[in-house]
Amino acid sequence: MNRKTILKIVVDIGMTVMLLLLMTYERIGAAVHEWLGMAMFVLFIIHHFLNRKWSGYVFKGRYTLFRIWQTILVIGILLTMAGSMYSGVVLSEYALSFLSIKGGRAFAREVHMISAYWGFVLMSLHLGLHWGMMMGIAKRFVKELPAIGRWLLRGIAVLIAGYGAYAFIQRDIGRYMLLINHFAFFDFEEPFVFFLADYMAVMWCFAWISHHFSKRLRYKM
Repeated sequence: MNRKTILKIVVDIGMTVMLLLLMTYERIGAAVHEWLGMAMFVLFIIHHFLNRKWSGYVFKGRYTLFRIWQTILVIGILLTMAGSMYSGVVLSEYALSFLSIKGGRAFAREVHMISAYWGFVLMSLHLGLHWGMMMGIAKRFVKELPAIGRWLLRGIAVLIAGYGAYAFIQRDIGRYMLLINHFAFFDFEEPFVFFLADYMAVMWCFAWISHHFSKRLRYKM
């Protein structure tokens, strides 16, 4: 594995961790949330710089069903990132407080809400496109499993995805995405690890769905 590939993996892992922590908002405090948001933006820029070859081929070549799906996810993530950055700047009370922006806060809150939750789902779906690569890396550290072991792991993957679907509903993520709920609810008596585990399961669920959906699209090329 060359240095560039290792750097890509490190950046992607960093973005995944940042994404999960950003979804905890009030649990980590507004100030930490803002600084993590800025760090996420820097990693996002680095990620696109490292993958600039892909961007250079956007208007070239034939578009298969899989490539269309991949491009839709990338465009969606770019839009949600732009929305998060714009609204984050307007709402900032710590990292960018020196800007002293007064107006447009109500609109910015709605943009931030919808961008954050759609971004979370779209980035989770995007992770699913790289499922095969992640499994390939895992095989470097785990010896070849017998058939029963592989089926057991697949069963665990399905169970986590199923729980993720349940957590998606229980945490009202869909309602936040559609702005049915305009304010995120956080139970401060709930152990932080439970909250984080639920969002990890939701992320796993969408990545798992995207992986299997993408496999079907590849077969239809």
